[in-house]
Amino acid sequence: MTPPRPVDLAISARWIVPVEPQRVLADGVLLVDDGRIVALATQEAAARDYAPRESIALERHALIPGLVNAHTHTAMTLLRGIADDVPLDAWLKDHIWPREAKFVTPEFIHDGVTLGAVEMLRGGITCCSDMYFYPDAAAHAYDAAGLRAVIGLPVLDFPTPYASDADAYLRLGLDARDRFRHLPRLGWMLAPHAPYTVGDAAFAKIVTYARQLDLAIQTHLQETRAELDDAMAKYGESELARLDRLGATGPGFLAIHAVHLGPGDRELLVRHGCSVAHCPASNMKLASGVAPVVDLMSRGVNVALGTDGAASNNRLDLFSEMRLAALLAKVSGGDASALPAATVLRMATLGGAMALSMGDAIGSLEPGKQADVVAVDMGEIDDAPVYDPVSHLVHVASRERVTDVWVAGERVVRERTPTRVDVPALAARARLWQQRLR
Repeated sequence: MTPPRPVDLAISARWIVPVEPQRVLADGVLLVDDGRIVALATQEAAARDYAPRESIALERHALIPGLVNAHTHTAMTLLRGIADDVPLDAWLKDHIWPREAKFVTPEFIHDGVTLGAVEMLRGGITCCSDMYFYPDAAAHAYDAAGLRAVIGLPVLDFPTPYASDADAYLRLGLDARDRFRHLPRLGWMLAPHAPYTVGDAAFAKIVTYARQLDLAIQTHLQETRAELDDAMAKYGESELARLDRLGATGPGFLAIHAVHLGPGDRELLVRHGCSVAHCPASNMKLASGVAPVVDLMSRGVNVALGTDGAASNNRLDLFSEMRLAALLAKVSGGDASALPAATVLRMATLGGAMALSMGDAIGSLEPGKQADVVAVDMGEIDDAPVYDPVSHLVHVASRERVTDVWVAGERVVRERTPTRVDVPALAARARLWQQRLR
């Protein structure tokens, strides 16, 4: 008789929702060892085959893969709500850019990223794709908080307090990558802000670095109708067509927003295996429009979910993004069956992992993958009854139901409390920044 295999952790739950390829496992056990998932088993099989050093019983909970926030500007959490109910152009030029020029420093980035990381972890987000200034300060903060992050190295053609021109942005960003690339929870992408803020010469350099260093590219793309119209007037082609001509597209290319797609743009995304980061709340709040998500996915485009930054969304909350994405798709297409719950949950987990070229490591609860796991309490009276746990996760549950979170097998949230961050001290820092920014 084979003796039970020693493992680090066994988590039993009312439901285990692997996302794919397995079906929901009722009254199951998730086994973890050395930061990775070993098995999903029945209670009987787990007791027979494994000897866990620690066992946790969550009788009211669903276990799901860690949510993946495919687009955010995490440090902008310190600007949450500072300029609401204004159009995107005025929001940027009149409110955000002047404050960034005055206040954005490594200290601002560190504190803002820490604040946003705590919010995301408490809401079941175990990985995010970030795009903002001072990536070295962001790397410090993510590493300390325990959140997995893909850090976008920003590039602009105009100066900011961080860098003077595109060459300086690239140099500083790649230096940060070289210093922190040994940290296992951090990944890196090249992140030109948008085609309308980065010219052809800079994009040519970005493409060269991407190929030489095997780095993917993310950029804001055609978020507003004006962006598409301006590109057509200036170049005679859409922004995406221009980037394709410059060699930027490919399987690692992440188009953020992609609300207004020009002639042939959808076919370009399909042909090159690109991904799209859909940010429904931000697109609604800034009146940008509704991205053609259902059509893109029907063509085989991988679509992930993002929150955008807290300054344009106010919440780094993928539970609310899941529900908004599902409802928007239904009402905009006149089809109540569009984007069913299982599809939306996949967008927020494995879809995000694939968009960040991490689908082999995270995004679903499968043996061999990193143990990025979220426990969602479904036992409150507000949740009763639960007929379909997947539907409940999208249409009933909220981030406030997240109780525990593991990243690479480490419990980084225990009973709603982050284990790596001094929350009262962080709250005090946030109040100081509020006084300065006001």
